[in-house]
Amino acid sequence: MAKVPSDDQVPPALPAGATDDSGGNSDRGQNASATGSAGQTFDAGEGRIFPCDGCGADLEFRIGDQVLACQFCGHVKQIEFESDAAVTEQDFHSMLEKLRHWREQSAQKKIDAGDEEHAGVSTSRNELRCDSCGGNVEFIGTLTSTHCPYCGSPVQLENAHKCEENRIPVDGVLPFQIERQQAQTNLQQWVDSRWFAPNSFRRQGAEGKFNGVYLSYFTVDSMTFTAYTGQRGEHYWVTVGSGKNERREMRTRWYPASGRFQRFFDDIVVLANTGLNRKFMLALEPWPLAKVVSFNQQMLAGHLARTYDIELDDCFEEAKSRIDEVIQSDVRQRIGGDTQRVHSVNSRYEAITYKHLLLPVWLLAYSYSDKTYQVFINAATGEVQGERPYSVWKILFAVLLGLSVAGVIAALSQQ
Repeated sequence: MAKVPSDDQVPPALPAGATDDSGGNSDRGQNASATGSAGQTFDAGEGRIFPCDGCGADLEFRIGDQVLACQFCGHVKQIEFESDAAVTEQDFHSMLEKLRHWREQSAQKKIDAGDEEHAGVSTSRNELRCDSCGGNVEFIGTLTSTHCPYCGSPVQLENAHKCEENRIPVDGVLPFQIERQQAQTNLQQWVDSRWFAPNSFRRQGAEGKFNGVYLSYFTVDSMTFTAYTGQRGEHYWVTVGSGKNERREMRTRWYPASGRFQRFFDDIVVLANTGLNRKFMLALEPWPLAKVVSFNQQMLAGHLARTYDIELDDCFEEAKSRIDEVIQSDVRQRIGGDTQRVHSVNSRYEAITYKHLLLPVWLLAYSYSDKTYQVFINAATGEVQGERPYSVWKILFAVLLGLSVAGVIAALSQQ
């Protein structure tokens, strides 16, 4: 949770004649599931393999029991947590300063080595030899654990992102809660509820292979101070005209309105990976962040994991735009009346903190009529979002039916 600003952090000044409507109270943010306090590690995207004590095969994270299990001999190993492990908020501005310092050091090293052309350029190419089949697996970008493309065996990477610059460590992970079978059941229910999908698709379903993946997210906390000015409109009715032309018209009286208030925003969740449909990913919320635990390499066993593609400051800008939308709604509600005019909104953001989290998603790509669609399932809640085909005939029928109903209503109203 973010630190509350001290008394000397003064909110934005109000225009002349404005009043303070905060009442001395802070409005709490809409995200109730905050994670409380502290721990991290996951530097440079490192991953590990966990061998079975019984047969030596790779252990995988078993969702139902939340343990490491061997799919060959059945050996089970409990997840090991540090006794003082917890998930804490990290200082936003302090981390930005560290990142700036790291990048300057990295760039200077390349310049000193005579590589001015690539100063500041990130490198993230690695090669891993699969222990099962001996094949070489090359990783470029932000993938940190995967299956061998040659034999399908799960591989965990020791240094998949051993690039020269430092990266923000992971603070916590939300373990998979929804098993593959339950995800498939939720997917079928989602398909059955797509009324405007072709009947053949609803019979066939979305068939494909599920991949469990941990995606990188940043959560943002901030205490905001806002001053606003505007006008409150109150409607009233007057009678105009005479005889057959007599009618009632709505008029509006406008009154000045202004004020200031503070609001704390807790755990605004922002996806830090690219290449995914952000509309659907946003629709997977809310996440049960109360179940987030301090990051542990063992939870990644058998699953894909990605480090962040979008930098922390860019993620904050996305969080800020979402915060601004809520503040705008707050301002209109505080102005009140039947309608509002907002002239100015001046907000300050203080006590900004963040957490770097790995959140679980089931991904599925399926084909229908020679076109590929993607489906995303929140692996902590079971929420399903994604792409689907549409039936032109069903949509056309619905439009015609709607027009017919509207025509009947209009005819009855004239009578």
